[in-house]
Amino acid sequence: MAITQQDVLKALSYVEEPDLGKDLVTLNMIENIHINGKQVAFTVILTTPACPLKDLIRNACINAIKLMVDKEAEVTVNMTSRVTSARGNNEAILGGIKNIIAVASGKGGVGKSTVTSNLAVALANSGAKVGLIDADISGPSIPVMFGVEEERPHVFRTPEGKNLIQPIEKFGIKLMSIGFLAPAESAVVWRGPMASSALKQFITETDWGELDYLLIDLPPGTSDIHLTLVQTVPVTGAIIVTTPQKVALADAQKGLQMFRQPQINVPVLGIIENMAYFTPAELPQNKYYIFGTGGAQKLAERWQVPVLGHIPLVQSIRESGDEGQPEVMKTDSPAAAVFEEVAQAVAQQVSVRNAGLEKTKIVPIITQ
Repeated sequence: MAITQQDVLKALSYVEEPDLGKDLVTLNMIENIHINGKQVAFTVILTTPACPLKDLIRNACINAIKLMVDKEAEVTVNMTSRVTSARGNNEAILGGIKNIIAVASGKGGVGKSTVTSNLAVALANSGAKVGLIDADISGPSIPVMFGVEEERPHVFRTPEGKNLIQPIEKFGIKLMSIGFLAPAESAVVWRGPMASSALKQFITETDWGELDYLLIDLPPGTSDIHLTLVQTVPVTGAIIVTTPQKVALADAQKGLQMFRQPQINVPVLGIIENMAYFTPAELPQNKYYIFGTGGAQKLAERWQVPVLGHIPLVQSIRESGDEGQPEVMKTDSPAAAVFEEVAQAVAQQVSVRNAGLEKTKIVPIITQ
């Protein structure tokens, strides 16, 4: 009996996407089915370029065809990706951006900007289109971490007569920071409304184009900047960066609670524990938990969110940031592999969030 497209789709309807908990056919992840005798080829559209379950899904598809259609079938599974989004195509602001991710911390000094920089590069290396806004107006560090301190964005006029800022590009990532607009040695001493206005300009008056992910590196704590963000654009989800010790976790909990407040209601994608353990370069297999252990896990269990990863405290991460070459770019670095795993976890959680939750709404501005 000849193999039909319906036979293939029926078999693949029994293959489940592990993260989303639904079958590939229901999720519209199967395209371009071609049948030539016993040769069967089709394309699986993954929800993220960073999908770590690619081989698992491919093998499950091959087994389903052989088991339910023809055991002698020659199956070719082509894998590609299309990042999901909970945003509409007609969004007035940042309409070309699929996912807006806030990266926050309860306190300073936990390495949030280092984590954000490496996360952005890791996502871009996986094939995603990525942008990054440095929203820490008073302490911008993204220009240093990307080695673009001396770069200055230019302004151009669109055919519609609107002036837009052209973001700086480095390592395939579009960047915007107050550090590009003020001398590095100058202190930016602004009241809340001025800082909020700058963030709004970075969001609404920058030519971001089409992106899969726009990461927002927020200042520490909870402030006007955080409120401005959620009142300007619908945020897909938030990531909380912390270190293991008790004082950092107490502040991280406050940052997490802010996004969980009913009037804000931004999904928390997970927690990243930075400086989780110290590993000396000469003893790469050794781990010394100088800040304690289990802190992020306890916080995650309390608030029922996942731990996205544990980043080690190693000298090369600091050196890479100072040199403007994020650690994840080093092919021989164990820490780079950890950042790649964290990026995969983030991409997974974005896909799960977009499949299972309603889209985030802009927080209304209430005036008395």
